[in-house]
Amino acid sequence: MALEQNFDTFIFVPAYNVGERLWDVLGKVSRSVKKRSRILVVDDGSKDQTGEVAQRIVSQSADNGLNIAYIRFEKNRGYGAVVKEGIRQGLESGAKYIACLHGDNQYPAEYLDEFLAAMECHPLALLQGSRCAIDGDAKKGGMPLHKRIGGAFLTSLENLVYSQRLTDRHSGFLVYSSDFLKTVDLEKLSPSFDIDLELISIADAANVPVAELPIPTRYSGEKSNLSVVDYGIRVIGQIIRRIFR
Repeated sequence: MALEQNFDTFIFVPAYNVGERLWDVLGKVSRSVKKRSRILVVDDGSKDQTGEVAQRIVSQSADNGLNIAYIRFEKNRGYGAVVKEGIRQGLESGAKYIACLHGDNQYPAEYLDEFLAAMECHPLALLQGSRCAIDGDAKKGGMPLHKRIGGAFLTSLENLVYSQRLTDRHSGFLVYSSDFLKTVDLEKLSPSFDIDLELISIADAANVPVAELPIPTRYSGEKSNLSVVDYGIRVIGQIIRRIFR
């Protein structure tokens, strides 16, 4: 379904066992962003009350004239599959900007206004939120030491081989230009958490501009679905492939 004329933004929300946080996440999206957006919650086979919460949000949003929808994968298909579905539906909607907002409340939904304003001012392929752009912010926000060290190490290696330098290449807070996403073959992308890295790499290889803005770090002891060691090995593999390419 194409967006109505006053909608130019599509926000998809990866949601896996986030029933306790989803309401808070969507509640932080400003009224101005909601009025210009279609929001899609993509439930990746959650085993908690995520679906019930999402459906209540959808019902209330309709009463308030907002455009929020919900879909569910019956079986868990992985983060990459959720992102692909979100991007596909975002492109089909005709939106100019497509944003990924995680449902676990780790990223600041209230910053979407600033990110969309920046996208409107600059011809960017994507804009990423950086938790490391300001020294000490990641530690202050409770990011575990091993993630701070590992993220800094991997980002430093990546900055050696990619033409555009960033301070936090592993943040999942991303806003894309649909013009850029139309050039990407989604079927070739990873079904795992690697998909964000792949999209940034594709933009870099195509020499289309990417940028970042600082965001606060939020860790509250939630369980991660990401294996840090396996992820790090895959990142290094991507770096090696980029060097030889």
